[in-house]
Amino acid sequence: MLYFLRRTGFFVATLWAAVTLNFLIPRLQPGDPAQALLSRLQGNTQAVNPVQLAAIRKMLGTQDGNLLSQYWDYLGAVVHGQFGVSYSYYPYSVTAMIATALPWTLILVGVTQIASFAIGTLLGAWAAYRRNSRVDSVITLGSTFVGTLPFFWIALVLIFVFAITLNWFPDGGGYGGGSSPSWTWLFFSDAFQHSVLPALALLITGPVGWIIGMRNNMVQTLGEDYARLARAKGLPRRRIALTYGARIAILPNVTGFAIALGGLLGGTVLVETIFNYPGLGRLLLEAVSNKDYPLMQALFLFTTIGVLIANFLADVTYGFLDPRVRRAEAP
Repeated sequence: MLYFLRRTGFFVATLWAAVTLNFLIPRLQPGDPAQALLSRLQGNTQAVNPVQLAAIRKMLGTQDGNLLSQYWDYLGAVVHGQFGVSYSYYPYSVTAMIATALPWTLILVGVTQIASFAIGTLLGAWAAYRRNSRVDSVITLGSTFVGTLPFFWIALVLIFVFAITLNWFPDGGGYGGGSSPSWTWLFFSDAFQHSVLPALALLITGPVGWIIGMRNNMVQTLGEDYARLARAKGLPRRRIALTYGARIAILPNVTGFAIALGGLLGGTVLVETIFNYPGLGRLLLEAVSNKDYPLMQALFLFTTIGVLIANFLADVTYGFLDPRVRRAEAP
């Protein structure tokens, strides 16, 4: 019980620190969002009118007062789930913009994360099972080589080969200009074609970390005393690999997978920017570029909370699965 209470207290303290940093970091950036919006509307050559600037600040709902009063107002808004109006997409609210972009990221990044974890874990376990063989060399060296390739280079190569040269898939966007989001087969097929290249780019580099981690963990596990005892008792090699090796070696990968799923709320900024994909990653980039404080704060907060919840659930799961973890923190 003490283990779970400590993990709960750590989760609450970390969540408060994350919310506080989420409030402070955007405000430490130089510049004024109202002035940036006014400059975009009237051009950088004209002088800033103080009356117009004050009107835009009021329109955007920019908070007044000192930093402490803004912080208390911010905490109250977060508790009530109110994130304000987006500066970049006025008059749309932050919640509406996130709700529009969230399904694209959940489908693209969520599916590729699950597929990358499954592929990487299976290949890593196979390489460890066939360690020091040609299969192990091909999987290990191949994944290491792919891991050294820059992601943007892989994405650009895919666009050049499959979109420009072969013209098999679109080169960007979430759907074609002639269609609009709807619950029709035509739209879903169009959206699927637009998601193939960004998903393929993520699947090429995604499994690398899981392959290396699973292989190294399983090789180390198979070298433990209980694995050697199982071999001495004459148990089949495949059973030892699955029961004594993969079952225990996969635990660190499960923790990393939970954290990766928690972080997918932030989207993948690079892939969504290269492919002009309408997800949370591109929305975050636009919010940072336009100094859109409410949108930035909401996206950072969702990502942080997702990672913290995933980490907390992984800790609790470990406490149930491995009694040694609970005994280590017992008084």
